[in-house]
Amino acid sequence: MSKSSKEPNRSVSAPKPEVQVDVSSADQVSAFLQTAGRVPVSGSGHQPSVTVSTRSPGGRLIFALDATMSRQATWDQALHIQSEMFHVADQVSGLAVKLVYFRGFGECRASRWMEKGTELAAVMRRISCQGGRTQIAKVLKSALDETAKGKVSALVYVGDCMEENVDQLCARAGELGLHRVPIFLFQEGNDPAATEAFAEIARLSGGAHCAFTSGAAGRLADLLKAVAVYASGGRDALVKLQGEGDRGARLLLERMQR
Repeated sequence: MSKSSKEPNRSVSAPKPEVQVDVSSADQVSAFLQTAGRVPVSGSGHQPSVTVSTRSPGGRLIFALDATMSRQATWDQALHIQSEMFHVADQVSGLAVKLVYFRGFGECRASRWMEKGTELAAVMRRISCQGGRTQIAKVLKSALDETAKGKVSALVYVGDCMEENVDQLCARAGELGLHRVPIFLFQEGNDPAATEAFAEIARLSGGAHCAFTSGAAGRLADLLKAVAVYASGGRDALVKLQGEGDRGARLLLERMQR
């Protein structure tokens, strides 16, 4: 996202409902929020043990965001669009969403699993952009760690740039594909390095890559809503939604078939 020449904004305190995801040192999620029956874990090199609720019959969706400075110009619009997806998630029975974002100098954070769209939207509103490089590898590693604790239905990533080793990202995307975790990458703008990397990550995981511009906000909103339905009900639910004339479901299925 942001280029190395960008100057980071002044520090903004982290929102309370979130915990630090520190995979740069121990290469794993270092802690989770002590809420809803979950217990914080130490930042040691051992695999963390976290209680995950299995009472919900619905899916689990990880929603990841690039919050570096290159997205500042369209950030408010993006918040509105993504909040719409969260409201759809609220209407989908049993769908739990974990929010992950990165920004600044090595900062990558994850929320607890949440089932209320209002909670998700509130957390989103407290995130601001800061200068820094992309940390997509941390997002993918966090998703892989979650698969060890329970089924993850899908990973959504929204960003505009890729500044990492693409082969390493593809290796982790392939691992997620083996776990049947498709990655849906929504690319803002037309950065060629991001386009190439995102398309390959989507292919290896069995997901989809969709580019959008600031003028195509409605299209992005439709696609994100379709992903929420897929995460809860799988491909059959998405096909059913397409049969009802839903534009987002049709676009997503077209991308997944490529």
